[in-house]
Amino acid sequence: MTKQKTKERPVRVGLISLGCAKNLVDAEIMLGSLLRDGIEITNDAAQADALIVNTCSFIDSAQEESVDTILESSEIRTAQNRGQSLIVSGCLPQRFREELPKLLPEVDAFMGIDQVAQVSDIVRQAMAKRAERLSAPAAAPKTQKGKVVGRLHELEKSGQPSAHEKAESLRGTDQFGKTKTVVTPAAPAAVMDVAVRPVYIPDFGTPRFRLTPKHFAYLKIAEGCNHPCSFCIIPRMRGSHRSRTQADIVAEAKALIAEGVKEINLISQDSTYYGLDLRANHSRAISSPEKFTAAAKSLPENATTICSLLRALNALKGDFWIRLLYTHPAHWTDELIQTIAECPKVARYVDMPLQHIHENMLERMRRETSQQYIVDLIAKIRAGVPGIALRTTFIVGFPGETEASFQTLLKFIRDTKFERLGVFAYSKEDGTRAGAMTGQLTDKVKQKRRELAMAAQHEVAVAVSESFVGRTLKVLVEGGAEAKQLQAANVSSWEHGLIREPDAHTRQLKGKYLVARGEADAPDIDGRIYVRGDLPVSQFANVKIIGHTDYDLIAEPA
Repeated sequence: MTKQKTKERPVRVGLISLGCAKNLVDAEIMLGSLLRDGIEITNDAAQADALIVNTCSFIDSAQEESVDTILESSEIRTAQNRGQSLIVSGCLPQRFREELPKLLPEVDAFMGIDQVAQVSDIVRQAMAKRAERLSAPAAAPKTQKGKVVGRLHELEKSGQPSAHEKAESLRGTDQFGKTKTVVTPAAPAAVMDVAVRPVYIPDFGTPRFRLTPKHFAYLKIAEGCNHPCSFCIIPRMRGSHRSRTQADIVAEAKALIAEGVKEINLISQDSTYYGLDLRANHSRAISSPEKFTAAAKSLPENATTICSLLRALNALKGDFWIRLLYTHPAHWTDELIQTIAECPKVARYVDMPLQHIHENMLERMRRETSQQYIVDLIAKIRAGVPGIALRTTFIVGFPGETEASFQTLLKFIRDTKFERLGVFAYSKEDGTRAGAMTGQLTDKVKQKRRELAMAAQHEVAVAVSESFVGRTLKVLVEGGAEAKQLQAANVSSWEHGLIREPDAHTRQLKGKYLVARGEADAPDIDGRIYVRGDLPVSQFANVKIIGHTDYDLIAEPA
């Protein structure tokens, strides 16, 4: 190596990732690609030559958090490292690709979901753009958060969708998948690389640097969504459903197990749809239970489905859990219930967002399921897989939700006794069908109904926790927890609603505890098991449940 080369310092990049587990996997792919290309990763933003903010735009609150983070990062740059380039990736630029450069002139580059594996090139372009801007005579004005957020709301409300966005079909037109370049007239143009309609899906060969603890990982099995839910913007941001091949997923799972992963969390927008888009001459118009079941039954015997994938993963050697997240109630089949029952490595856990139970609300939400269908499905799942934990989420305060329909939901929560449940107060997204509906409710009514729904679930949660006392469970040990951490326990998620209220009874947990999770607890979104005693971290162990708080269990080594 020459003296010149030894003096050169590699480019350093920092990354802040917001939002869901699917966004986290995108961040891991970006980091893996950067490391592959000889770029260093730093946790110290002040030392970074480029900082990436991977954004979420799922609901208004997530969107505001993204804008906050971008502007705060810009202020820190001004104070500590003016030469640093600022890059914004993820759902926010995907959703507002045309207007965002004008609203956020501080940003040097915007990149979309399709560009995560090309991040190194975009970093270099952004650094060049930053240098160009610093040499320009006029400084960009300081952006106010309120102005940005307000303008984004205006765009959602009054903006006219383009021809391809008006189309009901998610198959797209010739415009889909093509990159637009947006010029910001007030300053040297920001780098813009955002596809109109995302088509990217990672594979096993894609570099990845995991951000999760060594004992669990997220494995993305598909991207995009074909559902027409009236409240959701995700299909417009993430594109149509597209599955990875089964062999590719199994290869990645093998590698994760070899690295010591004990829990593989399968994620996508609709995991139960997995594989159906891989069939010959497939049609996406199979969202309803009847059409989906007919399509699934018509598949050849060796077709790829979520059932074939679960069985292939279950056959891999090793002691590990497979957790199935993000299932749609319309796409459950008798075969899937049987598959879970027959695969011991598949966690006895169902993540199935229902959103509501009242017939009129389900219709207005375009959920393509009826109240009776949901009731029957839950009964079949519980009968087919004894001991399974059901997690769901509901939206309260949806446009047109009457007091009577809300009371129907409360009764359903009390009667069904979900082991895990989160509640959203409806967030009006003006780019969706629901955003234009009549019967919008006030924030006060929405928040009151959320509180009442959480109170109903609180009663259920206490009874569920009580039912575990005296039992011995297999758990995955996460690490240590001190008293302050125990008292601050409060779990929330943009995609799963507010999971639970703060648990006042954690004050009784004094001293040193380990934090663990059972099969009924997905990482970050569900309950915890606090263990008094010593157990190896990142490994499975058997514990005896000796007590509980409102939402969590207390145990000792068995």
